[in-house]
Amino acid sequence: MSEVRPFDVAIIGGGIVGCAAAMALSERTRVVVLEAESTLAAHQTGNNSGVIHSGLYYKPGSLKARNCTQGREELYRFCQEQGIAVERCGKIVVATSEPELAALAELERRGQANGLEGLRLLGKEEIREREPHIVGIAGLHVPQTGIVDYRGATAAYARIVQEREGEVRTSSKVIGLSRQDGHLVLETTSGEVHARNLVNCAGLQSDRIARLCRVDPGLRIVPFRGEYYDIVPQRHELIRNLVYPVPDARFPFLGVHFTRMVKGGIEAGPNAVLALKREGYTKLAMSLRDIGSYAFYAGFWKMALKYWPMALREVWRSLSKRAFVNALRRLCPELRLEDVRRSGAGVRAQALLPNGSLCDDFRIKRTDRMIHVLNAPSPAATASIAIGKNIADMAQETFELR
Repeated sequence: MSEVRPFDVAIIGGGIVGCAAAMALSERTRVVVLEAESTLAAHQTGNNSGVIHSGLYYKPGSLKARNCTQGREELYRFCQEQGIAVERCGKIVVATSEPELAALAELERRGQANGLEGLRLLGKEEIREREPHIVGIAGLHVPQTGIVDYRGATAAYARIVQEREGEVRTSSKVIGLSRQDGHLVLETTSGEVHARNLVNCAGLQSDRIARLCRVDPGLRIVPFRGEYYDIVPQRHELIRNLVYPVPDARFPFLGVHFTRMVKGGIEAGPNAVLALKREGYTKLAMSLRDIGSYAFYAGFWKMALKYWPMALREVWRSLSKRAFVNALRRLCPELRLEDVRRSGAGVRAQALLPNGSLCDDFRIKRTDRMIHVLNAPSPAATASIAIGKNIADMAQETFELR
């Protein structure tokens, strides 16, 4: 019986962050990507709005801000070189009331601190010049924002890994881990995988993978579903590019907005409602295990007590098409109920700390032979190439790569 040759690094998770990490590591060593689903980018990567974020919202100096600024430009270059659909179209953040003006000014300050050039405050008429059907008292034009095909980008990352003699295995859910002869043995639904080191990029399952590896993640993943509507083709003239409201700084969600899609069409949304399953893309999708994972977590109830009024508003907006459209009409008063139809949904892996705080920045934990990416919220897709390089650098420091 021949001896099994272990991979140097096994990456758990075939979303855009896992594949970007694999691409960066494959320049240095032999890697394998293990994805539980039958296709890559099946969850957060493939069910978001396809926006390349500018770095406007993030606290200057944070991991989010640094990675977004660097990764944004790398992603634009990569997609252009690889022939992936991408467009730097810009967006407008619109204030619709006097109390939002201070927050809009703070966004401009943050954007400038994060190196965004060409930001421009707009008056009512200037908003109308760029977006004739949008109404607001002031706006902020952000030229760096764009739209992209994230599934296509993920597939390109994976193709490069394979060209460098790495492997990408789908339908390979990790269900166990042990140590043998100085390396790790990962039990998957497609057979055993031997590796010297491990990188956990499992997204919605990242905390569970950490625990399976006998690592305390120090947080719990709570799933929030974001639901979208499509604007019917006959009304596409209502939106030219991307239009966002001024977000509530207390929450890591940006509010319902309008997004022109890189492959055609215009999306409106998402809201943010607690999901009853980690991969629960419909209202009826339910997992008792997933509900129990947060229902018996003290941090969840601390969060719920603090934010229940907002939660009720989001639930109502989920149940009522009229409520959803009314929120959109703050930006586009001409929008009618018949102008939108229900579309898909995405699920955000929101990391929640024991004290009830929403973990807003990237959270990465290093242990013996392992790196666990425990929180990679938006703009992780935008920053994926930069995050992948950072993970590869960490691996160089943490592992003995061959």
